[in-house]
Amino acid sequence: MANDEDTSVGQSPSGDLAPARGRIPAGAPTLDFSGRRVLIAGGSKGIGREMALAFAGAGAQVSVCARGQAGLDALRADARAQGFELHAFSTDLADPGQIQAWLQAAADALGGIDVLVNNATGYGMADDEDGWAASLQIDLMAAVRASRLALPWLRASSDACILNLSSIAAQQPRPGGAPYAAAKAALSHYTTSQALALAKDRIRVNAIAPGSIEFDDGLWDRRRVEDPALYHGTLAKIPFGRFGHPREIADAALFLCSPLARWVTGSVLNVDGGQVLMG
Repeated sequence: MANDEDTSVGQSPSGDLAPARGRIPAGAPTLDFSGRRVLIAGGSKGIGREMALAFAGAGAQVSVCARGQAGLDALRADARAQGFELHAFSTDLADPGQIQAWLQAAADALGGIDVLVNNATGYGMADDEDGWAASLQIDLMAAVRASRLALPWLRASSDACILNLSSIAAQQPRPGGAPYAAAKAALSHYTTSQALALAKDRIRVNAIAPGSIEFDDGLWDRRRVEDPALYHGTLAKIPFGRFGHPREIADAALFLCSPLARWVTGSVLNVDGGQVLMG
């Protein structure tokens, strides 16, 4: 006998009519971000840049922060050439006061906050005091602080979410880059704990763990010239036979921050062409 679904309409704990058990609410969700306010921390180049342009292209109002004003100016010029206007704010994400200033300026400019993307990295690869400080302050604590400080605006949103950028480096032990990997592992765990803590507020929290991503003047672009053995050795471990592109991370971000992922929280999504499967 078929297992028939209960198609009756019930009531939620608040007394509101709830959709039938197992049924999707009426109105097909899309990747249309019209009317939504998206903030991207660390967004002037690479993955952050592609996410800013992708969200803007999907109709969102976007604010980006980064430390370098020149990079922000270049991003705004690129966006304008594509018909978008971005809000940009120069911010040192190691400084809690500057994080607060950016969030306030962005919320004022956009009229609120619906989506917070924590993308910044300090690239702390050296196993020394500077390497650990860069990774812990930027990759981990900047995300913790921005998420906490953004909560009043996120709680006021009807469709709020936080997206953290972790890394597959958090999942595999390697001989180098311990500070970066450890900070990203902590960020992945923070993602899951915050997803549980904020579920009562209907704020979704997810993360993307990119594999090796290549773009102009990025880490792997430089290593192709400076350390070709490492570059080609890494490439050989990617089952899809190529490095990733920032737009492929942006596409995953659009999904996770959209209503299409309204039942997804506490997930860390590998976007790596199968790289982590190879160890």
